[in-house]
Amino acid sequence: MRAYHFLREDMTAASGNEPPWKVGEERTVKGDLVMCEHGYHSSPSWLDSLQYAPGPIACIVEIPKRGTKHDTDKQVSRKRKLIAAVDATTVLRLFACDCAERALTAEREAGREPDKRSWTAIEVARRFAEGNATLEELSAARSAAWSAWSAAESAAWSAEGAAWSAARSAAWMAARSRQSTRLTEMLDALFQDQLSERGE
Repeated sequence: MRAYHFLREDMTAASGNEPPWKVGEERTVKGDLVMCEHGYHSSPSWLDSLQYAPGPIACIVEIPKRGTKHDTDKQVSRKRKLIAAVDATTVLRLFACDCAERALTAEREAGREPDKRSWTAIEVARRFAEGNATLEELSAARSAAWSAWSAAESAAWSAEGAAWSAARSAAWMAARSRQSTRLTEMLDALFQDQLSERGE
């Protein structure tokens, strides 16, 4: 069964002291499987796996159907085989920009024009992901956007309280499906590019 996982830049996992993984390698663990504690973990979608990512290496893995324990957004298995892996740093940065831009657009469409510093932060972040902005520029834009967000958040809570929170929760749920589809498209394209470079 195909599943998804992330590794650190050096191909090691988030926990434990196992050696770096290699594409094509399969590993097996002994003992009782315990979610979040013991066994090889993965997720049913890229978006699910992203929240547990210890690093930028996106991995397509194969796990057994039988014996795997499932939760809503992750699973733990006795075996896991690494089918393919790519450094998704640039894709993940651009995906974050996409999500932020959609959130600002939704605010604008709802009649709440976002602070221009937030738009600037996204633009600088995109340029940084593409190698066209410095880390200093990114840090400055992020700091300015954070100041803008903090002020807006404080005002919103003072004005609307729980109703604002409920509206944001509903918007998040509606956006999650779109985010999952977009991230899958971006990572599928990245893996396809890697296969093309290898002539596969």
